[in-house]
Amino acid sequence: MNIIDLHCDALLKLQEAKGTIRFADGAELETNKSRLLQGQVKVQCFAIFIEPDIKGDQKFQVVLEQIDYFYKEVLGKNPDMVHIKDWADFDRLKIGQIGAMLTLEGVDAIGNDLSKLHILYQLGVRSVGLTWNQANLAADGAGEPRGAGLTLLGKEIVAFNNEHQILTDVSHLSDKGTWEVLELAKYPIASHSNARALCHHPRNLTDEQAKAMFSKGGLIHVVYNPPFIKESGEVTIADLVHHIDHFCSLGGVKQIGLGSDFDGISTFITNLEDASKSQNLINELLKYYKEEEVKGFAYENFLNLRPGIGR
Repeated sequence: MNIIDLHCDALLKLQEAKGTIRFADGAELETNKSRLLQGQVKVQCFAIFIEPDIKGDQKFQVVLEQIDYFYKEVLGKNPDMVHIKDWADFDRLKIGQIGAMLTLEGVDAIGNDLSKLHILYQLGVRSVGLTWNQANLAADGAGEPRGAGLTLLGKEIVAFNNEHQILTDVSHLSDKGTWEVLELAKYPIASHSNARALCHHPRNLTDEQAKAMFSKGGLIHVVYNPPFIKESGEVTIADLVHHIDHFCSLGGVKQIGLGSDFDGISTFITNLEDASKSQNLINELLKYYKEEEVKGFAYENFLNLRPGIGR
């Protein structure tokens, strides 16, 4: 069964390795092309993420470096990797091709210059999260004790996203920021978050937030990172399925998707250690859900609700 994965951090690894890792089959990458093909991942979203310790005046350059690796290493050396820049491009993928879409995990690198965000849009970014875990000029992140919401700049960015049919991602936002995005965004999404009711982590969504996301026509893509699934002990695929169950109980059966966070996590679900194992999750889901529902989780829910199509 085909899968659309909304989040991985392969570009960070490629950029930090300075050209020593091959995207096609590099063992260092949990989402290399070989593993994506084996796991039947039909579309992989590639996050642009800048480490917090990078100096402010260097951050945009690092963003461009990661995009350069996307164009040269991911796309340029692999003709079967197809750049998705238009929401209709999902429908044009052929057998044997894998779609690749750029996302931005935190707007720190643009400072207060929206023209830089427009440049990133022109280069293919189609989903934007306002923060990572810290605070920046746009909003507070989930790890900022102050817990403030969006700044005026943050609201301008949401408006930019609305105008350009860009997803606004709440996965790393503070609770207040999440509520404000849900109020303002035409295309809200959580690209890689789980249920806080099952695992009390600030990166997870509360039931109230999840229900608001569903009522707004947004999607929640569950994440494979063990600390966001279970507070201690070995984490199994069944533990991740519990989060899907929970979101379904809140009315989200047609608004749940997958966002692995591969290449950005340091521990793994047993039997789901890289993209090649993705069908293990599908097979587990098929034990409990109808095939049409599992297809929804895997790819159809996203296709049905992507900007310009379902909204």
